[in-house]
Amino acid sequence: MEPPAPGEVLMSQAIQPAHADPRGELSAGQLLKWIDTTACLAAEKHAGVSCVTASMDDIQFEETARVGQVISIKAKVTRAFSTSMEISVKVIVQDTFAGTEKLVSVAFSTFIAKPVGNERIHLKPVSLLTEQDRVEHSLASERRKIRLQHEETFKNLMKERSKSDDAIGDGEEGTVSTKSTSVQSIELVLPPHANHHGNTFGGQIMAWMETVANISASRLCQAHPFLKSVDMFKFRGPSTVGDRLVFSAIVNNTFETCVEVGVRVEAFDCQEWAKDQGRHINSAFLIYGAVDDKQELVTFPRIKPVSKDDFRRYYGALARKRIRLGRKYIISHKKEVPLRVHWNINNQVSLSDGNVEALQKLAAKSGWEITSASEKVLPDH
Repeated sequence: MEPPAPGEVLMSQAIQPAHADPRGELSAGQLLKWIDTTACLAAEKHAGVSCVTASMDDIQFEETARVGQVISIKAKVTRAFSTSMEISVKVIVQDTFAGTEKLVSVAFSTFIAKPVGNERIHLKPVSLLTEQDRVEHSLASERRKIRLQHEETFKNLMKERSKSDDAIGDGEEGTVSTKSTSVQSIELVLPPHANHHGNTFGGQIMAWMETVANISASRLCQAHPFLKSVDMFKFRGPSTVGDRLVFSAIVNNTFETCVEVGVRVEAFDCQEWAKDQGRHINSAFLIYGAVDDKQELVTFPRIKPVSKDDFRRYYGALARKRIRLGRKYIISHKKEVPLRVHWNINNQVSLSDGNVEALQKLAAKSGWEITSASEKVLPDH
């Protein structure tokens, strides 16, 4: 990779056996920790004060990394708002023996600057040195709109859901209940897990979440799960040193060769622990594929929801999948994204949302001129 530009932060890590899973590949949880740490350092370099993770956009993992290779992570603030910043993160895997580099992921996270005492934070604007800086600065505003609309869009999709979205046959062979995929784990937050203010690192929480989600996925497929992507999520509240974090994971739905696992995190201090009254600090949805011992993709069994909560999670996974597709059409620059998508009842909402977003972006551009107006239309005679 090229040396970091002004304002960038670069982390390079040699992948050791302690960072890897049983197959010798870099643990997804470890990578999430490194991504969050690098992004946090970039945010603090710009803000000059302590910063905490507020949210993470969709993360797609394009490549895997193995023991002996080198991971390089570049992070840079793309745009500063009032008290929050968007940070772009680019992850590259390098094979020093083969002399090759491959893109692992490009991610965007949001960090909030913590005020010092009663002093209000006013973040300085980002210096735009290159054309790419200006492009990312402009797109950061669009990505922020998508984040703010995320929950509302999801609620609307859930309201409009119906059984026609994905028929669930009562007598269909091969369907399974997700009850056996339920996993729960607990972690005690110690000083090494926290920053200098005593708040738990967001990346550490993400790593623990990935561990329980991986176990949940493996119980369904009885193979080797690998993390394909993480759905957009935000932190609902902080946790501190001394908290007990309870992680609950379960499979929500399957889509042939991938599966969505939902993870909920609750934090307890000593008093809350005794009363069994925790604080919901985070929920995230992780999408896994799986391979067998021959490194061939595994097809997941279909899920058969039974309880009311099963149906909520089942249809929620369908809604999130559609939202991800919609976001991909809006913000992705990948060549493989099709220029047009045929309408059907399954994608009508995501396509409608995408059309609205596209029209808003066009309307915001300068140089448009009204060529006709409704008041000029002659009345019928």
